[in-house]
Amino acid sequence: MLRGLRLPGNQKELLEALVKTFSHLEKTKKETNGLVEKLYLQIPEARLIHTVPGFGVFLSVLTAVEIADIGRFENVRKFHSYAGVIPSTYSSGERTYHGKIIKQGNRWLRWAAVEAVWPAIRADFDLRCYYERLKRKKGANSAKVATAMRLLTIIYRMLKENRPYIPYKR
Repeated sequence: MLRGLRLPGNQKELLEALVKTFSHLEKTKKETNGLVEKLYLQIPEARLIHTVPGFGVFLSVLTAVEIADIGRFENVRKFHSYAGVIPSTYSSGERTYHGKIIKQGNRWLRWAAVEAVWPAIRADFDLRCYYERLKRKKGANSAKVATAMRLLTIIYRMLKENRPYIPYKR
């Protein structure tokens, strides 16, 4: 449809270049999605993570690849530290201050967990209640990071026990 437009001068050439770029990006996107689907079928941990609310195929594969082997983490706190969702601390004398989350850690795992928060709180009532309670108390951003930490805790326990996510039934 765009190629049929009558445009003056070099705008036709520019439009043709943009259409070629768009076609190339669409082709690359399809190839990438195919690769992600293939990885999803090959990695059993990705299929387990996919059962957690908020984690689609892409985020499940990304999370599984970034975690690699859950056995390398002794406990959930070390896993949180690896993901970088723990607050920074500063101590002076007898006082300890907690600040923003640390910037060390796996940024892709942290990004995936934070991105999964919005669909997760829409899909899971308990996560929604948790988020809303923290939002009233500490603000939206702190609540979002805390909910991401809760999602990572769920993933940690699921992978340790090799079981899918089972929502709490009321």
